[in-house]
Amino acid sequence: MAQIDHTVHVALGERAYDILIGPRLIDEAGAILAEKFPGRRYGIVTDETVAEAQLPRLVAGLEAAGLSYGTIVLPAGEATKSYAMLERVVEGLLAARLERGDLVIALGGGVIGDLAGFAASITRRGMDFVQIPTSLLAQVDSSVGGKTGINSPHGKNLVGAFHQPKLVLADLSALDTLSARQFAAGYAEVVKYGLIDDPDFFEWLEANRAEIFAGGPARGEAIARCCAHKARVVIEDEKEMGVRALLNLGHTFGHALEKDTGYSDRLLHGEGVAIGMVLAHGFSCRLGLAPGQDSGRVAAHLKLAGLPTTLADIPGTLGSTDTLMAAIAQDKKVSRGALTFILTRGIGQAFIEKNVDPDQVRGYLEEMRAL
Repeated sequence: MAQIDHTVHVALGERAYDILIGPRLIDEAGAILAEKFPGRRYGIVTDETVAEAQLPRLVAGLEAAGLSYGTIVLPAGEATKSYAMLERVVEGLLAARLERGDLVIALGGGVIGDLAGFAASITRRGMDFVQIPTSLLAQVDSSVGGKTGINSPHGKNLVGAFHQPKLVLADLSALDTLSARQFAAGYAEVVKYGLIDDPDFFEWLEANRAEIFAGGPARGEAIARCCAHKARVVIEDEKEMGVRALLNLGHTFGHALEKDTGYSDRLLHGEGVAIGMVLAHGFSCRLGLAPGQDSGRVAAHLKLAGLPTTLADIPGTLGSTDTLMAAIAQDKKVSRGALTFILTRGIGQAFIEKNVDPDQVRGYLEEMRAL
């Protein structure tokens, strides 16, 4: 019997689904899926790293439940979110003779979740899929809300679709296999929820960070609170026409830095978000919108969590400011060529600012690069 510590319901009418949070849910996935989706066959999409650590657990549970499945194992890393790997997944699902009524399982972190979800959205004009996120970042952010996609040479997540999962299984025990760096990168997305509009949550994180990293009860509570926060936003603005853009706090700068570092291990997504959130607070301070002490408090907390907080923390040499500005200009929030940023008036006071002056952004980046 599966132990469910927390359940978060995403109330989207006919597309509603639950996020189940608890230990060893990968082992119990077969029994859960057999009960919820009887008569389905499954196509598992994962990467080489997760396949070694988690795939045997999932397969054992599926076989014990008498479920039929096939597997597609891809290279690990952000570069896998590509046209070539999308084709590989789609063709793999078709070769396995999976039908439209069958289910795709995304077993992995954000890269696999985004890619497998997008493949499901276009294969046979739309297949259902289940998210089994194995990283902290995926459990609190990318597995929830239905944003799927791949990267383009022009920028991150520029090709994709909104396609909600049928179920999310967040296995807390899977997080024990993460490296310290990977866990910290996911924690940046946890902090983001406090910085958007929940200063009490940010204060709670300051008090409970050590327990979250150590794997105590605060870890599950933090994940549940993040998922509940995102669920509320997605219910209000599923297609990101308004307030959902707030979830991109730190991402405009972060995505530009990821592109500049070639979507490589030089800068993990969560690390880019951490630097981006510090830059967003610093830029807001420079514009006279936010108090400087809040910017320092954000940077200090992220640094204590083992995250990079400045451009100087990125290994190697960054491209020119022009290169970074070109990447920012391709951000999904750009409208009619005008830059849109998520700025802040302080911790827990993020807001959407349209028509941001690119010269001010350029000047701020030059200032940060000089440091």
